[in-house]
Amino acid sequence: MRLDSGFFRRDVLEVAHDLIGKTLVRNYDQQLYKFIVTEVEAYGGIEDQASHARFGKTRRNAVMFEQGGLVYVYLIYGMYWMLNVVTGMQEEPQAILIRGLEGISGPGKLTKKLFIDKSFYGEDLSLSNRIWFEENDNESFILRQPRYGIDYAQEPWKSMPWRFIKAPLLQNS
Repeated sequence: MRLDSGFFRRDVLEVAHDLIGKTLVRNYDQQLYKFIVTEVEAYGGIEDQASHARFGKTRRNAVMFEQGGLVYVYLIYGMYWMLNVVTGMQEEPQAILIRGLEGISGPGKLTKKLFIDKSFYGEDLSLSNRIWFEENDNESFILRQPRYGIDYAQEPWKSMPWRFIKAPLLQNS
């Protein structure tokens, strides 16, 4: 079952937590590829010193100021596209970076493997025929850690435990 726009129109921390264990579906070349979401990072509004929204609305981040459920992609180092999901309500810029999928570790690696590029910018996840998220019954134990690679941000933003990671469930023996 596809996640609808209402799932994404909530606070970024709620959506980030709830996105762990969901299934990312990529329709490419008339074939469906499905991956479990294993790692994400949340980025809050303009007050979050690690967020692209911290300097206000720009051409690059304008989609972050729209309602949740849209794709935000941007290029880093001139070679890696980063896949993000916009959350929250209009004019409350929030986004979640998809850092890992089952079998794919690293945001640059996953966009290369899934053929995600600039053309996905602003795509509506509830309507897209190329990319969407689905429910998944897998139970997940979720670890929270500080976000990665944001040394430019000041405290307390640098240390916020806004990185969510799917951990294996421990079995009773």
